[in-house]
Amino acid sequence: MEQLVSIITPNYNCDQFIEQTIKSVVNQTYKNWEWIIVDDCSTDNSVEIIQDHCKQDSRIKLIKSESNSGPSKCRNKGIQLATGRYLTFIDSDDIWLPDFLNTSIAFEANSEGFVFASYHRFDEHMNPKYKDFLVPEKVTYHDILKTNSISCLTAFININKLGKLYMPDVLYRQDMGLWLQYLEKVEFAYGIQKPLAIYRIRKRSHSRNKFKLLKHQWSFYRQVIQLSVIKSAYYFISWMFLGIRKYYM
Repeated sequence: MEQLVSIITPNYNCDQFIEQTIKSVVNQTYKNWEWIIVDDCSTDNSVEIIQDHCKQDSRIKLIKSESNSGPSKCRNKGIQLATGRYLTFIDSDDIWLPDFLNTSIAFEANSEGFVFASYHRFDEHMNPKYKDFLVPEKVTYHDILKTNSISCLTAFININKLGKLYMPDVLYRQDMGLWLQYLEKVEFAYGIQKPLAIYRIRKRSHSRNKFKLLKHQWSFYRQVIQLSVIKSAYYFISWMFLGIRKYYM
């Protein structure tokens, strides 16, 4: 019998992209999933689009936030409501290839419970922007501190094995905070070399402002996981160098 997969999505004003995201989930070859979409008080037409699909497919569930609270709280609400054996995430502007769930489940069976995959990198008009991001075969806690090679788009966790954990309530790097918590429980997260998703790189997204990210990355090391100044400086320098290599080399 196919085990249930819980899919979590925060949504905020993504009516331009959400239809393609929904199509990519509905078209998965693996069919036993529930999809919890938490809307963060959108002011565009994305809620109406999601509601139309909820009527067509009972696996899709829309939760409306009472106030705008950010992606971390939305994802944590979804995690709280998840009832599946597996937990995975997709943002409301990204796309899975049809075999993402099937491949992740098969790969996870030979792991400690935490896997992730490579992905294509396109611009917001679905044109290739950078070369494919090919993930390492495995990563440790300390590897993620140097560079977060686990995308929220392809992380896949067996919560029957590892339990439910939650993202820290920060604007940036909340996903990294969750991966580190799981990597305190297992030695490795294992990477699938084949690209299984499309990460849409948008000009105005938070993650594209690299100067702001410098401040938030340092704050993450010092305040969220409370590293010493020396350790923070070491990982911060590694993160800057590897970030340049990730996008520009």
